[in-house]
Amino acid sequence: MSAWSNTFNIARREFRGYFNGPVAYIVLCLVMLAVGFFFWETFFLFGKATAREMFRWLSIVLYFAVPALTMGLLAEEKRTGTIELLITMPVTEAQVIVGKFLGVFGLFAVLLLLTLPYPISISSLGNLDWGPVVTGYIGLLLKGGALIAVGIAASAWTDNQIVAFFIALAFSVSFFVVDKFLPLMPANLASILEWLAFDYHYESMMRGVLALRDVLYFLSIIVIGLGVAFRALESRRWS
Repeated sequence: MSAWSNTFNIARREFRGYFNGPVAYIVLCLVMLAVGFFFWETFFLFGKATAREMFRWLSIVLYFAVPALTMGLLAEEKRTGTIELLITMPVTEAQVIVGKFLGVFGLFAVLLLLTLPYPISISSLGNLDWGPVVTGYIGLLLKGGALIAVGIAASAWTDNQIVAFFIALAFSVSFFVVDKFLPLMPANLASILEWLAFDYHYESMMRGVLALRDVLYFLSIIVIGLGVAFRALESRRWS
């Protein structure tokens, strides 16, 4: 069986597994309710057709939603012992990590598809500029992928789902708040912290600007997160 076939099978199993339990339905419903409430509550105050606030609120909610989706990816399998069976099968650690990443990313893509009625509704109320909507969704895919990678890394280093959730949440929120205290920081440190912040790279996408540096930033976080998860899984094979 080829490497891609192994990876795809793991991704498909992970994606289907979410809909065999309550976690996916609970997270999807809570995200949609939260974004819908906060967005539409203030939408008519702006007096113009824009989806920027929808992207802003969705971006914030993801810091809590994604760790809930990723906390059991490896932690639960380690707790139940099924990870031992998985890594003794003819699959590599990299295939396991990438497969699980793609499985959750598929569910995340479903979540974004469910939000499409929002910009469609906005376009019916005014002249919506679809450029920032497209780049906003691209930004969410990249940012979501980075948060998923962080969550997988957290889940790989513990066998407790709750611990994995809070570790992922702590790291994810750190990327969110790191640029909120820049006025209190020395100039040199402030520029570094600003570059590390998720919002620094994501907000330009909400404005309709898709810069290579921002894409590479999120891709780098994904690679690092998956690399950390790979190292944790690899060390378990030899422990």
